[in-house]
Amino acid sequence: MSTPSPRDVVITGIGIFSPLGIGREAFWSSITEGRSGIHKVQLLPFIGTPDCVGGEISDFNEESAKKQHLKTLRKSLKVMCRDIQLGVASAIQAMEDAGLPPGSVAADRIGIDFGANLMSSPPEVLVGAAVKSLSEKNGRMAFDFDKWGDAGLSGMEPLWLLRYLPNMPGCHIGIALDARGPNNSITHDEASGGLAIAEAANIIRRNRADVMMTGTTGTRLQAAKACQYAKWDILATGPAETRCRPFDRDRTGEVLAEASCTLILEARVHAEARGAKILGTILGCGASTVISSSGDPDEATAVYQAASAAMKNAGLAPSEIGHVNASGSGHPLRDQLEASGLRRLFGENADRVPVTALKSYMGSSGSGAGLCEIAASLLGLQQGIVPKTLNFQTADPLAPLNVVHGEHLATDNKLFLKTSVTRMGQASAVVIAAP
Repeated sequence: MSTPSPRDVVITGIGIFSPLGIGREAFWSSITEGRSGIHKVQLLPFIGTPDCVGGEISDFNEESAKKQHLKTLRKSLKVMCRDIQLGVASAIQAMEDAGLPPGSVAADRIGIDFGANLMSSPPEVLVGAAVKSLSEKNGRMAFDFDKWGDAGLSGMEPLWLLRYLPNMPGCHIGIALDARGPNNSITHDEASGGLAIAEAANIIRRNRADVMMTGTTGTRLQAAKACQYAKWDILATGPAETRCRPFDRDRTGEVLAEASCTLILEARVHAEARGAKILGTILGCGASTVISSSGDPDEATAVYQAASAAMKNAGLAPSEIGHVNASGSGHPLRDQLEASGLRRLFGENADRVPVTALKSYMGSSGSGAGLCEIAASLLGLQQGIVPKTLNFQTADPLAPLNVVHGEHLATDNKLFLKTSVTRMGQASAVVIAAP
């Protein structure tokens, strides 16, 4: 591991909105108690998941957004869909958690790197435009693309586009917090969090910013998206609390969810000068996309290559890692592929490296997941533990990993590897050291 440098990148704040609660105290309390955030959806309109179960942020609604989490931005809420609202709220909370009030950092020295899913309009937003685009064909009413430009668009809400662009969290955050430094948005599904950290850390190391608001927001708990996942037949069934079973032999699929998390990244010299509490240090990052010429993704190789690059970047050997915070979602095949990549990385030590999978608590939110999972490892290592994986009972011979389960695992090794991978074969990895 390299010698500490003033431009080392450290984590000084966490803002989190997840099915486990809002804020790091509520979030960590749920993990400590082994309490699942997966339940029957309460706030959102019909969701096409089995029994309408998902990882919903039940305590974030229109009223709480206006009066508490986004009270200074009430006029802007009309141009923010729920994903965007959650992202902006997590960034504001993270800055407060880091002890960075507005104006405490020169505007051109604070930037934003934010990951988001592609954002889908709810069906009710599109109904008016679709109806205006209907024509009778062969005795049936059908959507007529030729009518869309003249008639259909007039049925759309005027601010439709602004409400669903995945770069809008970064835009709103920049305006709200007067952050005029580098600003970028990343849309690589589960891999977004690791990629955002890598880019933000490099911006700080190149001295283009002292502070970066590095976040992700995402949902798969949305009517149109849920129908897509249901069509792919990859959704888990069973009792809500035990439905998500990463790496377990009897796992049945993914649980759809929503989440947002922002980590404040800061140059070590800047953080130490203001007396900030350091929660972790970014040691290395890696990324890889592996897909065949025929279009078939290779998630196993992508995970291996991204993790190998992160380890090399950190100047560490795999044997030095204390635990792996895996992407594991409970998908029967994808968990197996990730396990294969990790076993290739750790070789003969693979059976001894503890692995935790936090989607067992929260479900799969796409871009929103990765940083929430990193927050869980950071908060766990403050207490000297690796959080256990929920609902793991029987090891899968096709995905053989040393999964932490039953009880949280006591540890004094503060190094961990976070892996994330998409179904398209895109992977990111980050090596982080807790203090």
